[in-house]
Amino acid sequence: MQVVSISSLKGGVGKTSVTLGLASAALDAGLRTLVVDLDPHADASTGLGINPAGREPIGLMLKNVRRSSINANAVPSSWTERHQKIVRSVQASQSDSKDDAAASDSEEADAGESKTAELAEGRLDVAYGSAFTGIYDRPDLRLRDLKRLKTVLSRVTGYDLVLIDCPPSLNGLTRMAWYASDKVLLVAETSLFSVAGTERTMRALNMFRREFAPSIQTAGVVANKYRPESGEHQFRLQEMSTMFGDALLSPVLPDIPDWQQIQGAAHAVHQWPTESARLSAVLLSELLEAVRNK
Repeated sequence: MQVVSISSLKGGVGKTSVTLGLASAALDAGLRTLVVDLDPHADASTGLGINPAGREPIGLMLKNVRRSSINANAVPSSWTERHQKIVRSVQASQSDSKDDAAASDSEEADAGESKTAELAEGRLDVAYGSAFTGIYDRPDLRLRDLKRLKTVLSRVTGYDLVLIDCPPSLNGLTRMAWYASDKVLLVAETSLFSVAGTERTMRALNMFRREFAPSIQTAGVVANKYRPESGEHQFRLQEMSTMFGDALLSPVLPDIPDWQQIQGAAHAVHQWPTESARLSAVLLSELLEAVRNK
C-alpha cells in the first residue's frame, strides 16, 4: 500500500482538484484507493459524493486512535458505483461480440477480458473530513500526536493506494500527513506567489525529512491550472523548471474549463463526457503513473 500526501502552502492552487483527479485516475486504472480528507473544509469528501451514514470522520478516528478502524468507517464514493456500471456495460458489449472476437483474434479477446477484470477490481473509499479535524491543525503538535494518522493507517488493509488531501498550511495536520506518507506531491500554479510558496514548502519538507521522517520521498511538483496562451504562465513554468529541475513532473495540468461543473456534480473526471474532460483524464492518468513510479 502506497501512501501519498498532496500538499500546498497556498490555497486556491487546485490541491483538492488534483487529489480528486488522481483518485479518478486510480479508479479508472482498477486500483483499490482510499482518500483521506484531512482538510477541515472537507471539500474532497464533498467532491467524492459520499453519504457518511453514521460512520466516523477521520478527525474522530485520530482522536480515538487506539480503537479506531478506517476499514470499518471508510465511506464508498458514489464514483465507484458509476465506474461499476461502466464496467458492466463493457462486459455486456464484450459478451455480445465475444464469439466474433475469438474467431478473428483470440489473443485480442483475452486481452479485452483481462482489462475488464482489472477495471472491475477498482474501488474508491473515503475517510471523510469534518471541521473536528481542525483540533490538530496547530503549530505546536507533539510527536505522539504527529504519529496518530500513521498509527491508524498501519491497521488499514485491502487498498493499493492512499491519497491524503492536506490543508493549505504547514501546521499539525499537514505534518501528520507527511509523517504517515511514503511520498509527498506538491501542487503549484504557474504564478509568482504560488511558485515562491512551493519553494518554501520544498525547504520545509526537507527539514521535516531530516528531523522526523528520513524515508519520506518527494513525489515531485505538479504545475496546475496552466494556460499556454499566457505569457506569464509560460515564464513561470520555465522558472519552475529551473528551480525544481527533475522534481517538476510531466505532464503539466491545464486549466480545465469543466472543473467546476464536474465537481459540482460530484463526478469523476474520467466519467465526464466532454472532450476537454477526456483530454484531462489522459493527463491525470499519466500524472498518477509518474507519481507512483517516482
